[in-house]
Amino acid sequence: MKLYFSPGACSLSPHIILRETGLDFSVECVNLKDKLTENGENFLAINPKGQVPLLILDNGEHLTEGAVIVQYIADQKPDRNLIAPAGTMKRYHQLEALNFISTELHKSFGPLFSPATPEEYKNTVKANLEKKFQYVDDVLAKQAFFADNHFTVADAYLFTVSNWAQIVGLDLSHLSHLAKYREKIAKRPHVQEALIAEGLI
Repeated sequence: MKLYFSPGACSLSPHIILRETGLDFSVECVNLKDKLTENGENFLAINPKGQVPLLILDNGEHLTEGAVIVQYIADQKPDRNLIAPAGTMKRYHQLEALNFISTELHKSFGPLFSPATPEEYKNTVKANLEKKFQYVDDVLAKQAFFADNHFTVADAYLFTVSNWAQIVGLDLSHLSHLAKYREKIAKRPHVQEALIAEGLI
């Protein structure tokens, strides 16, 4: 398999899960501004959405959207327990967590990365995001991981998205449970491998 990524973007989540599964894969970096891969290819010709992550399967099929890609990867190695079996309520609760991260956290960061967004609106977005992360902190006060009692695909995604707070000037330092959780996830060997591979540490 081949994962197209951009350093620190939402593609970090499937990158982490690929390493957690131990599956054979390669990565290729994409410059999202210029829409060029590190090999000089037009990324839009590869993925018309122009976004990462993109996972190319061994049979050549393309899969996009990070929250879906991590499910696919995790299902290839069920023994790693990165996602609950299909049809179980535990699985649906993990998907619930993935959807929350995708719709309530991930997409809310969009205006903060855009230079065209008025500062006044950015302050509103930050206030709303802080409330969402307060919910996350409340969950982490009761359990060690976001969607289960062990590391799952939701944790790779939450870790990735929460990394963006510092970049956009969103202060979450008062959320102590989230801070401890982030430190714990960052120390995982496969998370370290992904961070190093993307040049983030």
